[in-house]
Amino acid sequence: MARVEIYTTMLCPYCWRAKKLLEERGVTYREVDVMCDSGLRAEMRQRASGRTSVPQIFINGQHVGGCDDLYALDRAGKLKPLLDQPASELPAS
Repeated sequence: MARVEIYTTMLCPYCWRAKKLLEERGVTYREVDVMCDSGLRAEMRQRASGRTSVPQIFINGQHVGGCDDLYALDRAGKLKPLLDQPASELPAS
C-alpha cells in the first residue's frame, strides 16, 4: 500500500472530508497538524510548491493537491492506482 501524508489543521472542514475519503478507501495515513507549528507549515509550503491552504496531500511523496484534487482523482478512477502502488516502488528522486 502507498505511503500517504496529509497536512491538516484541526478546524478545517476540507481536512475532515479528505481524511474521510481516505478512510473510506481503507487508507492508513500520516497526519501532520500544522495549526500551531510554523516549522511544519513551512515544510508543507515547500513540499506543496508554495501552497498554503490545508489539506495538502502526498501519496508516495508525490503531491496530489488538496481535498478537491483528491476527490477529483477518485472520480476519475485515478486515486486507486496511486493508493495501490507500494511505497517500495517509488521512483528515485
